[in-house]
Parts: sequence; structure tokens; C-alpha cells
Amino acid sequence: MKRMVIAAPHSGSGKTTVTLGIMAALKRRGLEVAPFKVGPDFIDPGYHALVTGAPSINLDGWMCPLEFVRDTFALHAAAADVAVIEGVMGLFDGIDGSSDAGSTAQIAKELAAPVVLVVDAKSQARSAAALVSGFAGFDPGVKVAAVVFNNVASANHERILREALAAHLPDVKVLGCMPRDAALAIPSRHLGLTTAEDNPLSAEFLDHLVDVVERHLDLDALLELDPRELLAPAPSPFPAADAGAGSAGAGAEPVRIAVARDAAFCFAYPDNLRLLAEQGAEICCFSPLEHAGLPDAIGGIYLPGGYPELFADKLAANEPMRRAIRQAVEAGMPVYAECGGFIYLTEGVVEDGGTTPFVGVFPVRTRMLPRRKALGYREVELASDAVIGTRGVIARGHEFHYSEMEEMPEGIERLYRVSRKGADLGPEGFRYRNCLASYIHLHFGSSPGIARDFVGHCRAYRTRSLT
Repeated sequence: MKRMVIAAPHSGSGKTTVTLGIMAALKRRGLEVAPFKVGPDFIDPGYHALVTGAPSINLDGWMCPLEFVRDTFALHAAAADVAVIEGVMGLFDGIDGSSDAGSTAQIAKELAAPVVLVVDAKSQARSAAALVSGFAGFDPGVKVAAVVFNNVASANHERILREALAAHLPDVKVLGCMPRDAALAIPSRHLGLTTAEDNPLSAEFLDHLVDVVERHLDLDALLELDPRELLAPAPSPFPAADAGAGSAGAGAEPVRIAVARDAAFCFAYPDNLRLLAEQGAEICCFSPLEHAGLPDAIGGIYLPGGYPELFADKLAANEPMRRAIRQAVEAGMPVYAECGGFIYLTEGVVEDGGTTPFVGVFPVRTRMLPRRKALGYREVELASDAVIGTRGVIARGHEFHYSEMEEMPEGIERLYRVSRKGADLGPEGFRYRNCLASYIHLHFGSSPGIARDFVGHCRAYRTRSLT
């Protein structure tokens, strides 16, 4: 199975556009494409899925053990002809300046995948070869096999770029030169590109993108970038999870878990849902925007992140859904909410001096800010037993938002001890009854017991509700 990593020297080089074009062009050839995204991003994977028809899987070597990264890659790529992995930020950018943890380079090495470097050639000529040379030689374990020059101004510009690379790096192929084309721009907002749900790419856009890729990139040469053998699995840095009181037993009955999935709640790692299903969850997707109530016979609720503030009026108008979720929480049903899902559980969003009401489980309001409030990887340790694990369990995730909440009352329990690279960031993770909510998007692959314990608690609740 062929695989490749599409990376760049820095964000904004055009790697998402090039990645989508390559995926779509390979699909046009009749190949099954398995899409992946390095890092914690949710938005790019939505576009990958739109183009390929398959869920795009996050590969993150800081949030998850490397053994998990390799296993989930092998699982999701098994039926494909080719795996296309879009990088994050610059090729070597990760959690810090001294290691490759969380970087595209780390994933390329762990999967023994050749790297295609997308270089923004605007305002560069021969200097572009010096830039590529630096990236190709920075880490001997990373194989920069090919280059795509983007934003190429003319045929003469292309000639110079090709001459420079051929003279100084003959072993690095130039797959092609993408011309400047304003028609290929994808709209963006404060968290990056607009979501695929909010801005589905038109057939005309995709046809044009594929036409450009087929005219200007050598796809045959791309498919000849043969990867090396996969490395041996690395040991997990996390201890094995102990079976908690809420954990699932062998042969336990399936339990239905309601997962919010619509344009307002579209940020969920596919592996989180997969891990829940492997522990016996029947995933029942529902829409807080469109549905009047929760799915029948459920044992728990998962409210992922997204953009509830963009749909505040419609969410507020759906009073039957807000009431159903509030009643489920008050009844003690296990509920896990993160970021946008957490915002939805507050009293509402403050806009123009007024408040658009939400579910109201947590007695605070949320307001949007003109600047980013939080960004970065997070490690959490449970301060006491919860629906996702027992006291002392450690999990990893990511936080990124432009909103802030009013001060949470002291009566609401804090369950997380949050840190970043050992630095204490204070308590977070708020619990009301069996509802746990946080701004942090946890990756369930970071801690082996999260999915098991949440499903177990949902199963136990459902069993009690039937007696």
C-alpha cells in the first residue's frame, strides 16, 4: 500500500489545497484513497472526507502513543490503494523546539513515509532550492523525496525553480509547479478554514482543482515514491489502564450513546467514536439543530466541539432539544462534552448585550473574543473518579478557542489538573452530576481506559434505568 506525507516549510504554503487536489485526482483515477491528517486539527479532515468519501484520521505523536498511531494508520489504510497524509504547520514544527514530538516529521519517520514538500515559491527563485536543501538535510530520518512548487508566476519562473533544484538536489524530484490561481482559495475564519459542513466544495471547484493538478503535477512519479518498511512498534508511554468500576466486562451488552453531529457540532476525532464502538457503544448520531429530542433508549451523551456560536439562534430556538438534554443531565445520565459542546451546556452566548439561551446546565455565560483565548496541547490528570476514568488517570488533548466563560461557581467541581510540558495550568474539567465538560478536546487514544470507562458508565446507567 503506497503512502506519502504532504508537508510544507510553514503554514500557508498551500499544502491543504495541494493535498485535496492530489486526493481528488487519485480518486478520479479509480484509486481508493485513505486520508489522514497530522495533528489535532478537525477542519482539514472534513475536507479530506468530502473529497475521498472516507473519514480522515488524525495522527498525533504527542497526544497518542506511537504504537497507537501505527495501529490506527494500519487499520484505516488497510483497504486503500494509497494513503495521503496531510502534515501540520511546518514539517518539523511540534510541541517544542528540541524534539519532533507532535510534528509531521515524527509521523513521517514512524510510518516510513516519503515526504512531498509544498513550497510557496512566490517571490523566490534559486533561493527556493536552498530552502528545500535545508529541509532535506535537517533530519536524516525524514526522507524529503519530492517537491511541489506553489504560486508559480510564469513558465520562466518554473524553469528557474526546476534548474535550481536539479543542480543542487538531483535526488529530490520536482513533481510539478502549481500556478497562482485565486479560484482555488478556500474561505477561512478564526479557527482556520471554514468547515466542510459550512462550506462544502462545489463540483466545479473540485473539477477545476483536479484539472490543475493533472496538468501541472506528475501523478505517476508521485505514485512511484515507494515507502520503506514500517518500523517496529514502540512501547506505549502510558501505563495500562486498570479496570474501573464503570468499565465494560467481556461479553457485555451494547449500549446506545447519542453523539451530536451536525454543522454546529462537527469536531470529533473519528478514533474516539471507533474506540467507543469497540467497547460496545452503538453510536447514535443526532442533531441539536434539527431534531426535537434525543435518540431513544440511550445510556449516555457525547457533545463534541464545533461552532455553536454561529448557530446560536437556531440552537436556542430548539427548546425541546435543550430541555431533553437538561433533563438527561438532571437524571444522572453520563454526559461528556468538550469545547463547543461545553459552550452549549452553559446558560448561553452573550451577544450585543443580550444572551442567546442554551441548555443551562452550567450557571455561566459564554462570550466570543476578537483574539484567540487559548491554543495548545494539554495533559490532564483526573483529580477524582469520573465517567471517563478513575482518579489519577492521565489523558492528552488539545485546546483552541476564541471564547471565554464567566467564572464558574465554586460549587461546581473541578476534575482536571491541567498541564503543558509539566507547567501547571490550573484546574479545569467541570462536573455537574454525571456530566463532565471541558474546553479540552481529549483524544481517547491517549489513554486506553477512557472509551472503556465511559461506555461502562453509560451501560450501568442504562441498566439502572430499566430496573
